[in-house]
Amino acid sequence: MSDITRDEVAHLARLARLDLPEEDLTHYAEQLDVILDAVAAVSQVAADDIPATSHPVPMANVFRDDVNRGCLDRDEVLSQAPAAEDGRFQVPRILDDEEPS
Repeated sequence: MSDITRDEVAHLARLARLDLPEEDLTHYAEQLDVILDAVAAVSQVAADDIPATSHPVPMANVFRDDVNRGCLDRDEVLSQAPAAEDGRFQVPRILDDEEPS
């Protein structure tokens, strides 16, 4: 066990500029002990012959390469629209001409 003291928790709180109530110091010391014990247990399991990894399974890019392709003809696309005007899609007006008050 790490045996973190109340004074050490208070010191850490001061360094982090945290205003901890006195009654919470013991509680946080116990919690930090548990955390440090868990980290120590993981450190014991880690072996030197196992490479460090950021992901537990191999990662592969599943996206296709970007390929520049020609785009659709504007007139052909607009011919499929319900309404077009001046080379653009025509849509119903959704806003009034009034200024917001």
